[in-house]
Order: sequence, then C-alpha cells, then structure tokens
Amino acid sequence: MAPEPPGGDLQGIRRVLVADDSTLQRRILTSSLKRWGFDVVEAASGTEAMALCEEALPDLVLSDWMMPGMDGLEFCTAFRALCGDKHYGYFILLTSKHEKDEVARGLETGADDFLTKPFDASELRARIRAGGRLVSMQKQLSAQNAVVQETLSELQTVYDALDKDIANARKIQEALIPEKSRKFGKSRVSLLLKPCGHVGGDMVGMFSPGHDMVGFYGIDVSGHGITSAMMTARVGGYLSPTHLDQNVAMHRRMERFYAMHPPEVLAQHLNDRFTTDSGVEEYFTMAYAVVDQTSGLLRAVQAGHPHPLVLRVDGRREFLGAGGVPIGLLPGVPFESFETVLSPGDRVLFYSDGFTEAVTQYGAMLEEEGLIRLVDACKPAAFGTEFLDDLYWHLRQELGPGTQPDDDVSAVLYEFNG
Repeated sequence: MAPEPPGGDLQGIRRVLVADDSTLQRRILTSSLKRWGFDVVEAASGTEAMALCEEALPDLVLSDWMMPGMDGLEFCTAFRALCGDKHYGYFILLTSKHEKDEVARGLETGADDFLTKPFDASELRARIRAGGRLVSMQKQLSAQNAVVQETLSELQTVYDALDKDIANARKIQEALIPEKSRKFGKSRVSLLLKPCGHVGGDMVGMFSPGHDMVGFYGIDVSGHGITSAMMTARVGGYLSPTHLDQNVAMHRRMERFYAMHPPEVLAQHLNDRFTTDSGVEEYFTMAYAVVDQTSGLLRAVQAGHPHPLVLRVDGRREFLGAGGVPIGLLPGVPFESFETVLSPGDRVLFYSDGFTEAVTQYGAMLEEEGLIRLVDACKPAAFGTEFLDDLYWHLRQELGPGTQPDDDVSAVLYEFNG
C-alpha cells in the first residue's frame, strides 16, 4: 500500500528519529510513521541516537524516557545543545510516568511534548501534527531570518563603503580650511568649525590679496549632510585663499595685482551663479566682510546670516546689518553692504545660527542675548582660537551635560590691531 502523504500540518516535518531500546516499540512506531510518508531512522539507545543526529538533524524526535546508558532526558539535553540556534527539532518523550513533577522535569530539560504509554496511532498523529505546525513556523522564521541577515550584511557592506566615503569627504572639507588662525600684519583672523555630523553645511574662511586688505566670511548651507557638504566645497572653491585667480571675490588690476570686489558685488556674483544652476536646490546664508587695515574701515554684506557682532575695545557690543536674502534662493535680488570703522582692539564676530538657535537645557533658544552672555563668560585674556574654543565650550554648557549641538556651529573672529 502506498504511504499516506503527510497532512498540511505535518509539512514542517520530514526526517523523524525514533530512539527506544525496545525493538518491538521501535517497529510499531516506525511502521506508522513510514505509512504517513516520513523518512524514519532508528536508534536503540541515546548514544546511538546522538550519533545519528550528528550526521543529520531530525525534524522530530520520538524518544523513550527510560533507556540504558544515556536516558531520554540526557539525550534531550544533548540534542538541544547540538541544534543550538541553527535548527529546531520537535522532541516528544515516550513515557509511562504520570507524576506532575516528572513531567515538569522533562519540560525543563527541553522536551516539547509527552506521549504516555500505551498510546494509539491517532493520538500519535495528533501530537505530531501539533509539532509539525511549530516546526513549520520555525523553518519559515529561520528562512526569513536568513534573508534579514543577508540583507543586513549587504547593508553593512554599503554602510562601510559610505562611511569610508564620508570620512574622505570630511578630510576634503577640512582641507578647505588649511589654517585656523592667520595674522595679517598686526591683525588676525581665527576660525571655528564644528559639524554636528561627519560632514557639515557650514564653511568659514579668509583671504587677502595683500596691500593691507583682508576678506573673511562665514556661510551656512540649508539642510545637513552630504548634499550640504558638497555645496560648502563648491562655495569654498569659489573663495580660494591660495588660488586668487579662481577666487570670485577678486579681480585683476592692471595685470599686476589683485583687488577685492565690494562685498555686495561678491554676493551678487554668487547669487547669479547658484540661481542659474538648475541642478542646485540648496541655498546658503553668508556674512562677508572686507577690511582696509590702514583705516579700519569694514564693509560687509549680510545675506540672511545672523547679525555680525562687533566687540568694541571700550566694552560696547554692537550687532550690525539689516538681514538680507540668502544666496541662491531668488534670482535678481539686490544686495546692500554696510560699513563701520574699527579701532585698534576692536573685534568682529561672525557666527552661524548653530549658536543663536541652539536650544538650551531650559528649553529656550539662546538667541542674541544668550550669545552676549557666552561672550562675556569667556576668559578676558582669551584671543584668537582660544576665544572661539572658549565660546564653544560655554555653548556646550548651556545645552546641558553630555548634550551635542543638533546643528553645525561655526564662527569667524577678526581682531583689528591697527
């Protein structure tokens, strides 16, 4: 007679191991199991059963409790250890024990079910059907986990490559700021750049064509991440401190030296370039100043960037500028510059909204009043990069212990000494 095909609930079970020291009991079980369409192997002891498991793990184990040498509980413990997390086999103990404490001992060992002797074929089939549902679900879960693990592995590979690219991008971005502080005659420009991620959308810089003229700027590209960082690299290339022939803030005079465009002209040049580029959707704010160090005259443009702060030598604090439209946002908009005269000892601070829009540990934005508080908290004798580092340290204290800024933080400090 042809074997009966396993029912739908038995589909998770194919290979069955019968372990019993009774030859008659094994034959009775094996006969029914083969008739139902299972692949059956037999073992006369727990030791022999473990050897068969090491060759091929079964989906179902029917094991007598009482066997010489390794009994059913010891076999169950060894079987579970052999399977580990890679396989799940349904384990049914065959026993004549009825005591609850003995049943509990078997469950704690790792058995899934019990079949009390004597049993009939219909009860055995029902128990196997219950185990089949569990084994089937376990196999489906294992297959899904394998897909998840494979996907995670692929994602990890992509992430590692992306992380390496981002690390290289950070090095390129850092290369755009070859020096954090530079003296121009008796005066000095110092820079601070603290991205909130691997790369940032802020950029600061300085340059000079000589002849006692100095230019410095701070920009903040909309958004965060790689796209913003690419924009900063592009803008940084337009304002190169080393290749003045590529710096759009400069123009040649009489083919002998470079002169600086007025700040509003630079802003217009940059705005024209970025608004006519159909592939660029980002825009950026900018504060840019040109200082004539012979007279102390500062001319600046504020294109949506926070108001520049002048720290007068006599202790006064002055915010300059009237706002303005960010660069690359609207075509054809006019830009206006403003002026102030610096005295020896005056300092000019450009800063990004990573300062003024930082949310303190008390839930309020720092704003301009808070920035003044940070400035006043800095060491009186701190100048240059030491002042900027001190300013950033006080900002971190305002955020609260262990709190990282959620936006890029940048600043430029110009110290005029005549």
